[in-house]
Amino acid sequence: MKVLIIGRGGREHALCWKVKQSPLVSEVFAAPGNDGMEDVAARVPIQESEQETLVQFALENEIALTIIGPEAPLLEGLADRFRQAGLTVFGPNRAAAEIEGSKAFAKDLMRKHGIPTAEYAVFEDYEEARTYLQEKGAPIVVKADGPASGKGVIVAQTIAEAEAALREMLLEHRFGEASAKVVLEEFMEGEELSLMALVHGEKVIPLEPAQDHKRAYDGDRGPNTGGMGAYSPVPHIPITIIEQAVETILKPCARALVQEGRPFTGVLYAGLMITKDGPKVVEFNARFGDPETQVVLPRMESDLVEVILRVLDEQRPTINWTEEAVVGVVAAAEGYPGKSETGAVIQGLDELSPAVLVFHAGTAKNQQGQFVTTGGRAFLLASRGTTIQTAKDAAYGCLERVRCPGIYYRTDIGYRALKNRFVP
Repeated sequence: MKVLIIGRGGREHALCWKVKQSPLVSEVFAAPGNDGMEDVAARVPIQESEQETLVQFALENEIALTIIGPEAPLLEGLADRFRQAGLTVFGPNRAAAEIEGSKAFAKDLMRKHGIPTAEYAVFEDYEEARTYLQEKGAPIVVKADGPASGKGVIVAQTIAEAEAALREMLLEHRFGEASAKVVLEEFMEGEELSLMALVHGEKVIPLEPAQDHKRAYDGDRGPNTGGMGAYSPVPHIPITIIEQAVETILKPCARALVQEGRPFTGVLYAGLMITKDGPKVVEFNARFGDPETQVVLPRMESDLVEVILRVLDEQRPTINWTEEAVVGVVAAAEGYPGKSETGAVIQGLDELSPAVLVFHAGTAKNQQGQFVTTGGRAFLLASRGTTIQTAKDAAYGCLERVRCPGIYYRTDIGYRALKNRFVP
């Protein structure tokens, strides 16, 4: 069978890499993909927003399965269009994808269906939001309602910081339409956890958990990003907590979307905070997480394509996982998550061991065939190990051999697991 992966980032590179391993698959296509994917997928020069052209390509090339990577085409209804054309697609329709497209919708859904999350209020008026802020105090979380590439969340430690975020979003329209509405949310303390599941209606097949590092700099300092690295498993979070999250959050959310007439098919991602009162939802995403996918899929021993097809066929697949740990570190262009540098030559990637995984995102090849940065997160380098420590050491040992003056990366990915204790 032929498989089409839609998207261009590190998550899509990891999906192409995993799908390519399936004995069921003859060809893998990536639309539009990136230069770093060319060893695992044939690139198709069609943008994620070009719905009719993508559908036409899938029909003409007899694509048996399409996996949509990023949130933007899901929110634009690409999965709906594929299904209308009679094509098999793994990704939620526009109505179900609103679980990510609107934080206000997601919070209201959780309140209605008793899914644990932080206390919150939604505002479109700056003065009303400011009054609520004065009542609640700080710390507090300010969120743009719509998607903002992981940058529309401000964890404000002071009222002044929260007011500045409200001004930027509601008055200065920093994120455009995405911040026409904001959610003010109770600050939660605890351990963060990323838990993804393959979902079809009320059927929920959880994947192995991961922990992402959102802040730009070591020690979880600096601005929020789309993610500066991740690791899996998460050994300091007890399995009982993860099982509790599946039963109290993922399964009820899938059931709630069915009851609301928005049945979900695809990857439901729960960003969780493990608090003293148990797991609570920080956010939902409607697709594979990035960078979590790049560390979870290398631990999957089962055939991803076969698993997805079984889920779509109303079956309950068993997924086998290696006990090995995977630690992935993002190398980002200088300036990220703000305006970042481009054009810096990346040297040394071709000198790394084939056992090292490099998933490209913000890179391209120049006329000399060298990889250069194109802005944002350039690539994620992942290594395996018997423990988090050995996987981390291997990853950073490889990164030290990569030469590029225009990138930076955190040096402490995985540090929470290495404390070896669980403190909610």
